[in-house]
Amino acid sequence: MEKKKIHPLLKLALEMGPIMVFFIAYKFSTAPDGASDEERQLAKMLFATGIFIPTILISLVISWVLTRSLPKMAVMTAVIVVVMGGLTLWLKDDTFIKMKPTILYTMFAAILGFGLMRGQSYLQYMMEDSMPLQPEGWTIFTKRFALFFLCLAIVNEVVWRGFSTDVWVNFKTFALPVAMFAFIFSQMGVFSKYAIEETEE
Repeated sequence: MEKKKIHPLLKLALEMGPIMVFFIAYKFSTAPDGASDEERQLAKMLFATGIFIPTILISLVISWVLTRSLPKMAVMTAVIVVVMGGLTLWLKDDTFIKMKPTILYTMFAAILGFGLMRGQSYLQYMMEDSMPLQPEGWTIFTKRFALFFLCLAIVNEVVWRGFSTDVWVNFKTFALPVAMFAFIFSQMGVFSKYAIEETEE
């Protein structure tokens, strides 16, 4: 089946949309009268998680309808959201959804590291169509991305364990995406140095 391309802004909306919906659901949800601060944050988190799970699944369906393909990282993210979010709702314990980024980023780092040990760049396998690089460039970028994912996992653990749920929600919604964009932008030197020109193809 032929893979279709969509506008980059629509692609970004499908990727970031569920996160923004989660943030809005958390911010505008209500808690029972007389609830303590901890109970209020838990109630808001449960509500937002209940909205987040179907939203991320809907975004995958829309992506499939528009492109006839599903990004592997998006699928892995959705699976972990469903599992950890489901545990959060079932056990009424927001620890699981807060650990979701830690598990996800650690898994990504492990997968990339495993590929490097085999002399392969799994990032190249997933992103080569949109960003053609020479093999050496893919190796450098993959090593840095694996380390970056590990750093994000560690920072997420520090934030959710050391700060309030309100702080963590803001961190997840804004700090993590900004950090990702900043990291990608910081690698422009690698992209330009190891880019494959049309003449080389």
